[in-house]
Amino acid sequence: MISINVTKHLDTAEGSVEAHFELEIGDSEFLTLFGPSGAGKTTLLRMIAGLETPDSGAIEVDGEVWFDTTRRINLTPQKRSIGFVFQDYALFPTMSVRENLLFAAENDEQRRGVDELIELIELTALSDRLPSSLSGGQKQRVALGRSLVRRPKILLLDEPLSALDPSMRQKLQDELAQIHKRFKITTLLVSHDIAETVKLSDRMASVKSGKIVTLSPPLEYFSEKTLSGKLQLIGEVLKIEEDFPVSIVTLLVGSSVVRTVISTEEAAELAIGAQAIISSKAFNPIVMPIR
Repeated sequence: MISINVTKHLDTAEGSVEAHFELEIGDSEFLTLFGPSGAGKTTLLRMIAGLETPDSGAIEVDGEVWFDTTRRINLTPQKRSIGFVFQDYALFPTMSVRENLLFAAENDEQRRGVDELIELIELTALSDRLPSSLSGGQKQRVALGRSLVRRPKILLLDEPLSALDPSMRQKLQDELAQIHKRFKITTLLVSHDIAETVKLSDRMASVKSGKIVTLSPPLEYFSEKTLSGKLQLIGEVLKIEEDFPVSIVTLLVGSSVVRTVISTEEAAELAIGAQAIISSKAFNPIVMPIR
């Protein structure tokens, strides 16, 4: 369990903000911080990591106090069990893929696990290459692998996929979901992407002006705000849930989340991440895959 209750003065493009973040995160939970730029999402990640100091408050992880102004406790980043993946990769340019991961290792056991991580991020054939010879998606895989070397208690992801093209972004979203399921690391993601948030998150925190204004499952939040009743549209399939004898399909259409009931046979032709056409037939929706 992670318990956070901190304050921080922020100077943003919209003026000064007295941020106050109060949040509890469960073990192995995937939580997304969602909101406009300048709301304080990245600052919150950096305070958890020890890269920025709160003005007041406390941060406690699994019973260990990482920060507490009243007790004058402020662990250094090196003493906090975190993995941090930045938007700009932050790789060492003169080190190979394997060397970048080995640099993060603290002991022999972690060093022995590096090759397994390289295989997990599908870069075995490129393990001796320098970052300058890698694509953006490959660099982000290296950054993600490096963040997992120490098997941290918390994985912090600061918009790690925002610079990638849509197809690569979708692929790495799938890989993030698999990694989270395999390692069960409590994960905090900063994102502006609705589909990414719905696909990956157990819960999402809507952040505005330095405060968490809503904390809920992402579908509950987006359906309430952007549910669209329009049909004859093209959308991305986010979820397919069987509810015998029918299936419930959730699609992202523009910035709207649409949920509809279709037959199990129709659902069998759809795939998560694929595009589909929503059309109407006697006021009942039909969802068809795009070939």
